[in-house]
Amino acid sequence: MVTKPLFSRTRSGSSRLTPTPEALAVLPELQLGFRHIQPALTQLSQTNAHKKITVSVSPACAAKWLLARIDDFARQCPDIDVRLDTTSRMLLYHVDGIDVGVRYGPGKWPQLIATKLMLEDSFPVCSPRLLPHAYLQINDILNLPLLHDATMPHRAELPSWHMWLAHHNIDVSHADRGLKINNSAAVVQAAIDGQGVALGRGVLVHDDIQSGRLVRYPSEPYSPGTLGYYVVQPEHIAPSPAVHSFTRWLLQMALTPGGNKLQDPGLNAQA
Repeated sequence: MVTKPLFSRTRSGSSRLTPTPEALAVLPELQLGFRHIQPALTQLSQTNAHKKITVSVSPACAAKWLLARIDDFARQCPDIDVRLDTTSRMLLYHVDGIDVGVRYGPGKWPQLIATKLMLEDSFPVCSPRLLPHAYLQINDILNLPLLHDATMPHRAELPSWHMWLAHHNIDVSHADRGLKINNSAAVVQAAIDGQGVALGRGVLVHDDIQSGRLVRYPSEPYSPGTLGYYVVQPEHIAPSPAVHSFTRWLLQMALTPGGNKLQDPGLNAQA
């Protein structure tokens, strides 16, 4: 193969290069080829940019639900890297670089599109170490310390001991005693550690009941029905293919035990 130089220096010692006649002769074909290549390079660049997503999720939901399942998404979509932003504060998605989130609340937030992911039941739970019998009984609830979730004190519809006791026609004078914690995952952990009885939120305590770390009160769950988990995305920003994949996966996970309409983890078996 004969090679010919494409550039030459204008004078000795100069760093300036000029194309040779051979280079000028093939320049039109090269320009045409680059015009065909450029769209493919642009598409490849955009595709690679969509392979990383930032997901906003509360610390409790991350610790007690999402992290136990995220490896399934990694298996299904190994080409997508997920960054979890675990915070309880309200973020501005378009400012903070959030692509998609999971929020607990009423399902309506400014500048966000919300899709229902899971509703949630509530019921008393505690460590089996506190009980001399197979399951949690009403006398245990009345005699053991109560653990209160104070994560959202401004939300009157967040399930509380006062609401649960009143719903079951039990003396509400017991409702305010005990430890108050402003972290839902810490409330669950305190119950696991045997510090008292918590009003468990079904999504957050499901795995701990399944594993035997917690037992529950065997009554019909209490469902206020006003709050739930939602997949949220910023308005006016088209979701990338990676965000679509993650959202589909979240909705798929919500249909499994521990998600929307939980398979009851144990009125009988105390699983």
